[in-house]
Amino acid sequence: MYGVDPAWLPDEALRGVGGRRVLVRGQGALVDTVRTEVTDACAKFGGKVVGEDEAYELLFQVAGGGNQGAEGFSLERGGGRATVTAATPAGLLHGYFNVVRLGGAAFADAPPETHRPALDLRMLDHWDNVDVHPVMGQVERGYAGGSLFWRDGQARAEPERVRAYGRLLAASGVNALGVNNVNVHATEARLLTDRIGEVAAIADELRHYGIRTHLSVSFAAPLLLGGLDTADPLDEGVRAWWRAAVDRVYEVIPDFGGFVVKADSEGQPGPFAYGRSHADGANLLADALAPHGGTVHWRAFVYDHRQDWRDRSTDRARAAYDHFAPLDGQFRGNAVLQVKHGPMDFQVREPVSPVIGALPATRVAVELQVTQEYTGQQRHVCALAPMWSEVLRFRPSGGDGPTVGQLAADGVLVAVSNAGDGPFWTGHPLAQFNLYAFGRLAWNPDAEPQQLLDDWIELTFTPESTGDPVLLRSGLRAVLAGSWATYEKYTAPLGVGFMVQPGHHYGPSVDGYEYSPWGTYHFADRDGVGVDRSRATGTGYAGQYAPPWSDTYETPDTCPDELLLFFHHVPYEHVLHSGRTVIQHIYDTHFEGVEEVVAAQEVWASLAGLMTPARHARVSELYEEQLRCAREWRDQINSYFLRKSGVPDGAGRLIH
Repeated sequence: MYGVDPAWLPDEALRGVGGRRVLVRGQGALVDTVRTEVTDACAKFGGKVVGEDEAYELLFQVAGGGNQGAEGFSLERGGGRATVTAATPAGLLHGYFNVVRLGGAAFADAPPETHRPALDLRMLDHWDNVDVHPVMGQVERGYAGGSLFWRDGQARAEPERVRAYGRLLAASGVNALGVNNVNVHATEARLLTDRIGEVAAIADELRHYGIRTHLSVSFAAPLLLGGLDTADPLDEGVRAWWRAAVDRVYEVIPDFGGFVVKADSEGQPGPFAYGRSHADGANLLADALAPHGGTVHWRAFVYDHRQDWRDRSTDRARAAYDHFAPLDGQFRGNAVLQVKHGPMDFQVREPVSPVIGALPATRVAVELQVTQEYTGQQRHVCALAPMWSEVLRFRPSGGDGPTVGQLAADGVLVAVSNAGDGPFWTGHPLAQFNLYAFGRLAWNPDAEPQQLLDDWIELTFTPESTGDPVLLRSGLRAVLAGSWATYEKYTAPLGVGFMVQPGHHYGPSVDGYEYSPWGTYHFADRDGVGVDRSRATGTGYAGQYAPPWSDTYETPDTCPDELLLFFHHVPYEHVLHSGRTVIQHIYDTHFEGVEEVVAAQEVWASLAGLMTPARHARVSELYEEQLRCAREWRDQINSYFLRKSGVPDGAGRLIH
């Protein structure tokens, strides 16, 4: 598209396909998409789409008899030829993008391979508002421009941009998308009924790349839209209303994926108003969707957001487990409980939520956040794949028990998208990696973050087409690979979380939420810092984990350093496993974090001339803001804790 960055699908990335004689064999809409992709690539690079009676170098075919599954594919290559075989058109599409990722290597001699996604549903939620919200704007927690779908109360009706977005997502492995905010306001509620045609128009474009459309709905829709006097999930009139509403949706969107629901959370209505459980609420919608093959994604983000900060016995971290663990086994088979990966709210460091391992009889969706609400808001470089990989490889029952990625295999991996209508899709050009990496990890939760980064670099920057591919590759790795650790160093220390400006959550404010009702406290005083979540003396949150983690997190002596202040209130002179005291760790890491931003900025400057001027200039501009903000974080955090503790920096550096 003219004026829009091609992200990880620039023309040059298509050379491996487009320079060859290609045969596409099969029928169906997604086979037609593959055929169109191949035709366009060949037109750019001199290849040819051939017929059945002509010689070919690359074959894409739909054929039965294999073990590829619904979206998988096999690749056979050697002697300068490659064959991609899939049992379904969807599998063929993913096989096509695999060849694009491999480039020329797709034709090198290698043993046959079969690739299947580990998770059937790999989904992005958009927190996009139809109307511009007076506080949250067009996109809640959006940092990449406006919505791709909505503008000022209306559908944008820009099908080319929506289809291009679907293409990028399919190339990463995503196959499902929610088009509106989980905080459903009055206008957005009507997307379910008289404005469903606008959702259908979006679905028409995404369907070209195998992406099923989902809709966030209000639990109170029967009241808001249907004229009923109740939304009680056990009321037969309410159940009939939802069945009829769902039937109408499928009349216009036959492949509709289902609903996303935020209920009894941060002011959104839910079943608690009627004395019903969240299983009752979820099953109401699951039953309406079941005849059509739809799924309800019921978010587990339920907690008291009017907490008394004086009350240390109430712990927001406990809330999801306390609400949902007792309901295990009560949800329908097409109801998925959508659980944030950590117990709080997408912090730069949190433990894995104990809810994920506590629901063996319930389908669980693990929810990540690609949009960088608490990780720099796409003004800071913060590659999140290493964080997500740690989460997905965590074993809630310890030992050889299943990983989070394996537990999610019967459910969903879902994330809040970071995409918007800006020219670089994600605001910060390097934040494109987070969007790409989510899709690849959803396809394979065991994928190595470094390999994903290398793949993204090859696709997005096509180093071999530049004057210095070695410098470009090494420079991009240098600025991205350790950027999450760098961001963590100069922000909230040792897992304590938050310390951000209230409301918009950008930049430091150590006590910004300390006396608020949101349950996001650090309890720093003159003697120490951190939240006591032990069983023995604290809120008992550590006891929500199965052994061995319940024991590991119970005491400061066994708790990992990076989570110490999440689980324990400790003296400033407490010695970490690293050998440093807590207070010296705070000072050191905040100075180190700023130094690492300076070093990354210098590396980035050295890459000028090895990419488009617009891309380099935009990142250079954003590095200035990142450095300014990192210094502000360093100075506020270090000054705060020097004044609280009275303990000087052992290195004698300037702290204000």
